[in-house]
Amino acid sequence: MKMIKYVLLICLLSIQMVWAKPPTYVLVHGAWGGSWSFKQTALALQEAGAEVYRVNLTGLGERVHLANPQVNLSTHVKDVLNTILFDQLEDVILVGHSYGGMVITAVADRIPERIQRLIYLDAFLPEHGESIDFFVSNGPNAALMHSKDQVYVEPFWEKDNNSFPRDVPHPLASMKEKVSLSNPKRKQIPSTYILTYEKDIEKDDFYYFYQRAKLYQWKTLTMLGDHNPQRSQTKELVSVLLKEK
Repeated sequence: MKMIKYVLLICLLSIQMVWAKPPTYVLVHGAWGGSWSFKQTALALQEAGAEVYRVNLTGLGERVHLANPQVNLSTHVKDVLNTILFDQLEDVILVGHSYGGMVITAVADRIPERIQRLIYLDAFLPEHGESIDFFVSNGPNAALMHSKDQVYVEPFWEKDNNSFPRDVPHPLASMKEKVSLSNPKRKQIPSTYILTYEKDIEKDDFYYFYQRAKLYQWKTLTMLGDHNPQRSQTKELVSVLLKEK
């Protein structure tokens, strides 16, 4: 009898595994970047059985040819919203890297019912009325955003404008626009903040947002490494993402 119950249990678990809906990840890259930066991460998640969508924000990465002075934060929010709505995605694990944190916050405010979890990967974590410009205007990088007649913020570290893939100029309007948040249901979405740091954690550029996440009583994690673990620590990052669902 015990053997029969054991066999039935194994069969039941097998059926559940077959019919269990795979997790759905929507990955949103950061400033100057593109969906290309998450290629290896996406492949590894797919190999683990996940469904993965890499959104390339307008004017960046493979869509750099669409860059224009009118591209702003609202444009990028629509990029992600439309991916979720047109592909009819539900129970989304929405991941935002760096600037992508601004984007996913606004997306979650618009369609919280579609989001299963928010994951901020070394990302900006704004409140209503804040912008990238608000956060950097008094910092060491302020000059990047306040040059006369500037339309784009240049990636000064890129030396070869003919290489692929590469970081590209980022539309300044997207960094100037303040995020608009009004839906309290956004705050009910389970959320995780992942801080990456290389030396002194408290001096890291994103430590402020890590602390803000703690104040929200979110789950917080740290990774020792650079700002782009999706490229430099793919295996470790995927392991973390697979647990956050």
